[in-house]
Amino acid sequence: MRISSNSMYDSNIAAMSLQQQRMLQTQQQVSTGRKFITPADDPVAAAQALSLSQSSAVNTQYSVNRGAARHTMSLTESILQSATSLLQDVRESAISAGNGALGVNDRQMIANALTGKLQALVGLANSNDGIGNFLFAGFQSKTQPFIDTPAGVAYAGDDGQRLIQVNASRQMPSSESGADVFMRVKNGNGTFVVQGGTNVNTGLSNQGTGVATVGNVTNATLLTGNNYEVTFFDDGNGGLTYNVTDLATFASPLVGVPYVAGQAIGFDGMQFSVSGTPINGDTFTVSPSSNESVFKTLSDMIANLNGPAAGFGGRLAYSINQIDRALDNVLTSRSSVGVRLNELDALEVSGEDLGVQYQQSLSALQDVDYTKALSDLSQQQIYLQAAQKSFAKVSGMSLFDYL
Repeated sequence: MRISSNSMYDSNIAAMSLQQQRMLQTQQQVSTGRKFITPADDPVAAAQALSLSQSSAVNTQYSVNRGAARHTMSLTESILQSATSLLQDVRESAISAGNGALGVNDRQMIANALTGKLQALVGLANSNDGIGNFLFAGFQSKTQPFIDTPAGVAYAGDDGQRLIQVNASRQMPSSESGADVFMRVKNGNGTFVVQGGTNVNTGLSNQGTGVATVGNVTNATLLTGNNYEVTFFDDGNGGLTYNVTDLATFASPLVGVPYVAGQAIGFDGMQFSVSGTPINGDTFTVSPSSNESVFKTLSDMIANLNGPAAGFGGRLAYSINQIDRALDNVLTSRSSVGVRLNELDALEVSGEDLGVQYQQSLSALQDVDYTKALSDLSQQQIYLQAAQKSFAKVSGMSLFDYL
């Protein structure tokens, strides 16, 4: 078989070019630390690396979102803690105001202190996150949620809770609705409320010392949802009796029952008691529980402290009960925020673990094995040198050298 000189030259040059190309590719791998420089070098690995990189970037964004949510919720928890302390102070002041040894001036001093507490509570409820978003405004994050009006503190936010994506399958509320925390405090025991009414003889507030308890539900199936009035009368023998009237039907579940202080008054699935000594004509109203804001509770307490002594004890007892229920509301919100903060911590740990897995998988696909690459580079240099020497030998072979 005849092999032309051109074929010999072409074959040797192609072999050297191939070795140089391989050595150049290995040098690029060593210098960049990557197995492939372009997707064409390894299309399958490049596609897998792209998918993993996108997943890793999304996981990183979830971590950023969790950080933002943690910032907002930590601030919210701190504000709710301050509100808890403030309401506890208010409760202590209210209890001290019930001391019979206090005079009018003493109660007015307590009222002045509670006025400052009320303003401080409004300030807490209007707290923001430091960048202009109000914590308790719902979706209306740029609107101041609580506004002091002549009719009392009004809510200008909404019921929304701002959600933030904290992992692939979890959207977490990062805010609280101020209406739920501060405005929707059920009065009474949450089902019905007993309050001192107006003396039917004088048209003024109750003149006796009767104070009603919060009461409880004895049989939920008997509840009517109607309003009732309990009226006390002299029995003519130095004692008292009472009637209970359903204001919706004007029926009387109880009539002429002798009054014994502290003894249960039960009807239509409800039960409560009255202590102290009402006077002839004093009344108590029993109505379904409704929402009362903590701001109204405080305002009413201040007005009571500045008001007449008649009926003071009953109104004060009602206010203390409402402060207790407002505290329960705030503590429930604090508990909810705390649970979500704990969940964020757990999600952050799992997110970090997932990030490590993504990086390990990307490294296995992309990162070069330096030991192998340097060994390959050394071999390729030897191969290239051998090809170059071989070509020099072959190119020197000519018939004219032997003539």
